[in-house]
Amino acid sequence: MPIDFNLRVIEEFRAHGGRVGGPFEGARLLLLTTTGARSGAPHTTPVAYLPDGGERLLVIASAAGADRHPAWYHNLVANPRVTVEDGVFTYEAEATVLTGEERDRIFARAAEADPGWAEYQAKTDRVIPVVALRESGTAAPPGGSFGEALTRVHDAFRRELAVIRAEVADSGPGIGAQLRINCLTACEGLRFHHTTEDRGMFPHLEHIHPELTPVLDRLREEHERIAALTEELKTLISGDRAVEPSALLSEVDRLTAELERHLDYEEEMLIPILDAPA
Repeated sequence: MPIDFNLRVIEEFRAHGGRVGGPFEGARLLLLTTTGARSGAPHTTPVAYLPDGGERLLVIASAAGADRHPAWYHNLVANPRVTVEDGVFTYEAEATVLTGEERDRIFARAAEADPGWAEYQAKTDRVIPVVALRESGTAAPPGGSFGEALTRVHDAFRRELAVIRAEVADSGPGIGAQLRINCLTACEGLRFHHTTEDRGMFPHLEHIHPELTPVLDRLREEHERIAALTEELKTLISGDRAVEPSALLSEVDRLTAELERHLDYEEEMLIPILDAPA
């Protein structure tokens, strides 16, 4: 991609917490900073990614089917330590180029979900690399106030569920392996976030603001309802049995509606407290 185009996407990504328009609108996107193989200088590139179950992210060095690997791929081969910005957190990661059966299986999974990957592979004789990014350092918290940070996390869940809903709607007669992983990864992310709130932020707020107890009790109950919905969704897509897209869409819509109500209420009630002067 042209450098000027990349710079505009990077600026928009950072200014809006990972949300961008144009050709990347509605796509999963991260900013990948690599170290130049020759220059040693940092280079940041917007890259589409695939969830892989929560422990790592996957990026594909397609270069739109060009006959040469993209520069960021050469950089991370020379220096596997990279920096990832996901719109909420920034963290160090270790890049691993997948090979053999694992690479082929994951690329096939990606192409099943989005035939564009297969089209890129058909345009070139090179084997398009698949790279796993695994977090290897402490993630820097979102910038801004506590309320802004909370909203960024919430907006990331809103975006991801919207992407999943669109994927389900476009999936055709069956649900592929990558879409199942996308759903499971989102469910695990929600579980982790709500557990962190239940064990950390809520008790802290309750200690400082006892008057918030009824609000926090309601939020905890909503966490339980959302957990039940995610378990139903996980049960539906677990295993190898066929899943009707209409059934999955119904479950995603139920989860999205419940989560939206929860996030809106939490923001309404807690952000004024989180952002109040000390």
